[in-house]
Amino acid sequence: MMVKPLPQVHIETFGCQMNESDSELVRSLLKQEGFGFTEDRERADVVLVNTCAIRENAHKKIYLHLSELRAVKKHRPLVVGVLGCMAQNLKSELAEKEPLIDVLAGPDSYRQLPRLLTNALDAQEQGLRQKAFALDLSEYETYENIMPDRNNGVNAWITVMRGCDNFCSFCVVPYTRGRERSRDPESILLEARDASTRGFKQITLLGQNVNSYYHEGWDFARLISAVADQPGIERVRFTSPHPKDFPPALIETIATHPKICKHIHLPLQSGSDRILELMGRNYTGAEYLALADRIRTTIPQIVLTTDIICGFCSESEEDFEATTRLVEQAQLDSAYIFKYSERKHTIAARKYADDVSDRVKGMRVAQLLETQRRITLERNRRYIGKAMQVLVERDATRSSSQAMGKTDGNITVVWEKGTGDFQPGTLITKQIFDASAATLYGE
Repeated sequence: MMVKPLPQVHIETFGCQMNESDSELVRSLLKQEGFGFTEDRERADVVLVNTCAIRENAHKKIYLHLSELRAVKKHRPLVVGVLGCMAQNLKSELAEKEPLIDVLAGPDSYRQLPRLLTNALDAQEQGLRQKAFALDLSEYETYENIMPDRNNGVNAWITVMRGCDNFCSFCVVPYTRGRERSRDPESILLEARDASTRGFKQITLLGQNVNSYYHEGWDFARLISAVADQPGIERVRFTSPHPKDFPPALIETIATHPKICKHIHLPLQSGSDRILELMGRNYTGAEYLALADRIRTTIPQIVLTTDIICGFCSESEEDFEATTRLVEQAQLDSAYIFKYSERKHTIAARKYADDVSDRVKGMRVAQLLETQRRITLERNRRYIGKAMQVLVERDATRSSSQAMGKTDGNITVVWEKGTGDFQPGTLITKQIFDASAATLYGE
């Protein structure tokens, strides 16, 4: 009697670290139920696309990808599933306009995937077509009893909470990932220990607003300290906090624990108080600067990075100039700067006109990028002549004769490979001899 081969799944992930973490959960759930995985899309019986809904570019990439899969599906049997935030936010549009999709599953529905995919494969084998959607948001799902299936590497993502209660007017996350809920700390520590035994040297804790983490007396400061205490873990990072409620206890914990990285990604979004109010951010530019100053006073070696949106609804030249002034004042180490792109179902989409032209948005992004590039270069040049501890990660992007790693502050360092200084996961010291706005160069 012939044994039926395992159905082979190929998963492709778009978007943020949370999506990377979710893909690891999906692999674990499906492997437990007898599915195999392949890196070769041409050998796959199932292709899963784990999607992001945050920016327009992500949507465009995913639609382009789906058009490629449509061509593949014309020539051979294939089950196509779309997962994640875009599946949740655009469910009606995807169900109606993308007939190639067999399965749609939102971020809270991954436990249903083995059954949904099995049914779709069985129907396909019988020459039938069965579409299945699982898109309910949950108030309780945290996947805390599932150990993610991680690829080997240096860093392990651990999601400590899901959803968000902030409802920033531009943001789709509360509508795609539901309301905020925190995981049991014991399950997080168990996952950290598992990652350590598998050789991961760095843990990155994930949440839409980690400041809000709370579970039976555990706040985020206590949690991150406990994770950093796990044997074998060299570094612990986290993303992202919210400027409106950054707890003093967390600042103190970062300052005093040697294994918690001295890097905070602190999203600004705008320097205009009027725009911040429209965004629903619940802080002013002055309050943001005061927080940055308080952090730097407590942790002098801190590296502060940020996110900024240009061209939000009704943003005037005066509003943009306020953002530019604040960027100059804050002297942050680097920034991700984006054009505003309206997301369906958000407060901004319902209440405000997306009335800044794409040309103006692009000009403002380019101008702010140049301002921040100059600031970043100046700040990076402070490290020239200093010895920096670096966690080795992999070959450098531009040359396999070079290696790259990250400083404690998450700044990229590149150096020519030498004897014994290229073992991913090891901590080494490099003397910095040059710097660009993106990279430090080690001897």
